Amino acid sequence: MRCTPSNAKMFPGKGRRGNVPYRTTAPQLDKRGTAHGRLAAGRETLSYRFMTASPLRPQPDRSRDRRVEEFSNLWLVHPLSRAMLRPALRAGISANAVSCLGFGAGAAAAWCLYRQPDPVWVAAGIALMVLWLALDGLDGMVARATGTAGPLGRVMDGVCDHGSFILIYVALALSIGTAAGWLLAVAAGTAHALQSSYYEGERARFHRRAAGRAPAPAPASPAGWLVNAYDRFAGAPDRAGATLDWTAATQAEVAHRYARLATPPMRLLTLLSANTRVQLIALACLLGDPRLFWWAELFALTALAAFGYRLHRRAERRALGLPLAADPAASLVFKDTSC
Repeated sequence: MRCTPSNAKMFPGKGRRGNVPYRTTAPQLDKRGTAHGRLAAGRETLSYRFMTASPLRPQPDRSRDRRVEEFSNLWLVHPLSRAMLRPALRAGISANAVSCLGFGAGAAAAWCLYRQPDPVWVAAGIALMVLWLALDGLDGMVARATGTAGPLGRVMDGVCDHGSFILIYVALALSIGTAAGWLLAVAAGTAHALQSSYYEGERARFHRRAAGRAPAPAPASPAGWLVNAYDRFAGAPDRAGATLDWTAATQAEVAHRYARLATPPMRLLTLLSANTRVQLIALACLLGDPRLFWWAELFALTALAAFGYRLHRRAERRALGLPLAADPAASLVFKDTSC
């Protein structure tokens, strides 16, 4: 007898299927993630086997749309994360523990970058930043594979990511050692926080709308002031795009049209990702002047965020079949009267 996910609830235990009572043994899991056991029904004894979604056999991670993923994520960071997934699951490491390990890698990278422009220390810092990015992707994979994703994990992930960048900014400012350097670091860090929040909101909305999913309802009971404050700040873009969110969730044609129109703006906005910042930090340190990165963040990335915002709003209005100037808020900001 072959057990499938649809009838796996009858294993193990005992009960009645039709008029025939049955009794099963507890399944044993092999190295391939296949459960084996025996079932006694009446006078007959049968063996059964079925595939499981156990940590020994993690399911493919389909949470990201490859159309809007950053190039280095596709070809370097995510392959490294997937290579570490099975060992992490076998070791029983939690997603929050992976986030903390990523923070440790980021802190070690900051220590190395403090010694720039020495090329040996800069190379070590770059390697540790790549490891940090891989662990940042791994924590989400572990959470999804083990079914432990939750609001606290989102906060932990955000705190560890931002904390790593803060340490790197502080290390670079210390290496410069001037008041002007500290002022530039604080200004660039503020721009970084705003740009990252905007990009993560746009990416989350794209994935949700393209899949035709409705926004998740607010939790019935508060999860704590820190979690609520984080969700309120990060969810501001979701509230602004509520109309398209619900339309895409109820009309598949709108969801498909939105995904097609929003893909080019989202590809452009991948330049606001942590991967791009790591690459810019590495380049600036190799050139011997971290301030080049901060100037790029203040001006180039801010201009890119504003341009991407405009392109994405145009894509939203086109997905809904509206004239490009029909959105009052957008027309006030951009005065766009083109068709």
